[in-house]
Amino acid sequence: MSSLTDVEKRYFEALFGMSGGYVLDYTDATFAELFNRHGIDIHSQRYTKYGTSKAKKLRAFWEQEQDTVVAHVLSEMLDSYVAQCEINGSKPNQELLKKCRAIVARLSGGQTPTSAAEAVEEFLSREFTIPDLHKLPVEAGVVDIIADRLEEARKALAAGCPLAVIFLCGSILEGVLLGAAQNNPEKFNRASSSPKTPEGKVKPYRQWSLAQLIDVAHEVGLLSFDVKKFSHGLRDFRNFIHPYEQMASKFAPDIHTAKVCFQVLKAALASLAGER
Repeated sequence: MSSLTDVEKRYFEALFGMSGGYVLDYTDATFAELFNRHGIDIHSQRYTKYGTSKAKKLRAFWEQEQDTVVAHVLSEMLDSYVAQCEINGSKPNQELLKKCRAIVARLSGGQTPTSAAEAVEEFLSREFTIPDLHKLPVEAGVVDIIADRLEEARKALAAGCPLAVIFLCGSILEGVLLGAAQNNPEKFNRASSSPKTPEGKVKPYRQWSLAQLIDVAHEVGLLSFDVKKFSHGLRDFRNFIHPYEQMASKFAPDIHTAKVCFQVLKAALASLAGER
């Protein structure tokens, strides 16, 4: 169990607005995605000790898990809190935020986990190049399609069209990961994170979501942890292809977001081509 004290928990409760059973603006789906990135199934029975609301599941989580696990999840949630304030045009409670950051640092052994902004800037500073597309684990006929979409993504980036860049990057990543699964069926089928039917059989690859393809590709060693993490970010932005999804999020991706997504795609392609 974590070493969070009662007072420390109260700080997070206040910052995340947990009194009504909610946690920030997370939906059940986005709450699950957050914890999935840390290997946690937050909607499992394990975390329903106090009830089924998101706030009650979070309380059960930080009571049962170790300090380091809790620290990484809370650190990401603090970044989400700041992002939510920016999106809503409100000011973060800096005093409370500072206290919560200090608590996360204590849980992490005295070292504050890298903030989301710092992680993005560090990732953007790396040198990734588009690999030889013929080395990608896809059918020969798909290579030309990928090349055309990459060129279109470059043009969209130069023209300042972030949504077009994001959608193209998401489609390329999903296509290449699908090819990787089809070319490595034994590894992908035996992965613990492969999606199953109610009968326990692995679902056909074309029924896998992009999130599932990313997780399994990481599990079988095709994507590093940081590429996996940022690929999930690209997937989140790609979901804005649905207008109602974008409206609900109240978020308008800008050219910086597009650059991050293109960088993620380059890193993933290099990894999948064996050039990491």
